[in-house]
Amino acid sequence: MNKYKILGLGILFDALGLISFIIPGIGEFSDIIWAPVSAWLMTKLYKGKAGQIAGIITFIEEALPGFDVIPTFTLMWVYTFVIKKER
Repeated sequence: MNKYKILGLGILFDALGLISFIIPGIGEFSDIIWAPVSAWLMTKLYKGKAGQIAGIITFIEEALPGFDVIPTFTLMWVYTFVIKKER
């Protein structure tokens, strides 16, 4: 998959994670569903050990209230295609 398509999907998934802030109270309940889905999506976008670790981090970040503002998918893209590439 094209790295920019992965970036676009990542931004979309990060935005979906922010939806819980739109509806206070009910929104945090949506994280119960979104946390495992986002973890699974992360492992599909990024293969291998890095994707598995990012999936766990994403699950925790989405499951904990108030941490939805962290753009985990976008940060993983930066790590994969900018930081890791430089090494």
